[in-house]
Amino acid sequence: MEHGQDKHIRSMPMHELRSLAQPPSTLGRRNAEHWLSGVYARRVSIYATWLAVRAGISADAVTALMILVGLGGAVLVALPGFTGPAIGALLMQLYLVLDCSDGEIARCTSTESPRGVYLDRLGHYAIDATIFAAFGLRASESFSVPIWTMVGFTVAIVAVLIKVETDLVDVSRVRRGMGALPDAPPAIRGTAGLLRGIVDRVPFHRILGAVEASMLILIAAIVDTQRGDLVASRSLLIVFASVAAIVFIGHLVSILSSDRLTRT
Repeated sequence: MEHGQDKHIRSMPMHELRSLAQPPSTLGRRNAEHWLSGVYARRVSIYATWLAVRAGISADAVTALMILVGLGGAVLVALPGFTGPAIGALLMQLYLVLDCSDGEIARCTSTESPRGVYLDRLGHYAIDATIFAAFGLRASESFSVPIWTMVGFTVAIVAVLIKVETDLVDVSRVRRGMGALPDAPPAIRGTAGLLRGIVDRVPFHRILGAVEASMLILIAAIVDTQRGDLVASRSLLIVFASVAAIVFIGHLVSILSSDRLTRT
């Protein structure tokens, strides 16, 4: 059964929706808006917001779509020729519109939360990092020559983003007026909690630390010297990349499945 408030929001006329989604107090915040938002993105995003609210699509779902669109546009920059960058630029415009819309939906439905702030900011970090990495690959003029350099660069970005995932918890909480995370173990629900327990017992993620990584790199270098090739180093780089991907996704799921963004 649909609640009366939800029904009212879904049937709200455009002018009333706009007053809730785009109040002057929000649009006038200094450094809170991308400059293109005021130029055109907000004029388009309100229609996306109107459709999403009527369809019952949550702000977090739109944020997730925003991240996927932004990452897709960033990756396409790496393709040679004109088509990839052109499609990438178009997707970035959609990314900007969705970035405006997710906050508008949250304001209309009173679902603003640290979780939404967290996902939004994490998405921006990931997309900003990815587009420059992709552009570096395009600028190299060859996908075969710099592949190992790019793998290493990607691992570096993901390793930084793993730290960002943790730092954004406090940022998101503070922006919603909740204060920093209390110093207590997080309560993690379901499968994520079980996986967290396994990681605590088998801390493979530690190889992404600079000290541990340097020792493994030294071992690989010794093996390479003995063999006369780079098989050991390249194999280790693949291990780093695999672990970084697993830890990044697992850490994100752990945070979103825990009480870190809701605990008072």
